[in-house]
Amino acid sequence: MAYEAAIQHLRTDPVIENLINTLPPIIPHPEPDFYHTLLRSVVGQQLSVKAAATIFQRFLNLFPTQYPHPEEVLLQPTEILRSVGLSGQKAGYVRAVAEFKQSGELEPEVIAHLEDEDLIKHLTKIKGVGRWTAEMLLMFALERPDVFPADDLGIQNAMKKQYGLTEEKKALRTRMFEIAENWKPYRTLACKYLWKSLDNMPG
Repeated sequence: MAYEAAIQHLRTDPVIENLINTLPPIIPHPEPDFYHTLLRSVVGQQLSVKAAATIFQRFLNLFPTQYPHPEEVLLQPTEILRSVGLSGQKAGYVRAVAEFKQSGELEPEVIAHLEDEDLIKHLTKIKGVGRWTAEMLLMFALERPDVFPADDLGIQNAMKKQYGLTEEKKALRTRMFEIAENWKPYRTLACKYLWKSLDNMPG
């Protein structure tokens, strides 16, 4: 089983092994509906978990079946989208996701064969989806096994703390990549344990 292989491989790093031994197991849960998850991510950007959940539910309530089919999203006037708590900017992002879905660009046959870096480039073509959001989607929605979000503050803080790193900025990133080299091809799971060590799991 891939999960067992990942755990076994990550135990070769004593720091990650300690986290595996002391934290609850982190079991992969891929999201079955990537479009829905992408919309939720865009709506939730720069909001607390609670606020994001409230606004996303209000957004879903705009639709008869509580499912935001792309053609229905595109029919919603900006004022209506704003009335559920979306900023004007986020209303535009939500539309951009719906347009991308409608054009067939989010279908499994389009995204499944793309390598991680190509998929990140593909997703960041959507207005409102930056590299960090794309990386989180690969890690949590698609459960891609070898993603390393070096710019994530939580990962930086956890690695500083767990590995005693004192470097900053560019030097810090270099050290992080050196350490993470040992986790390949299971960097996603290592990062999830690092977030968990801070009690700060995204999503």
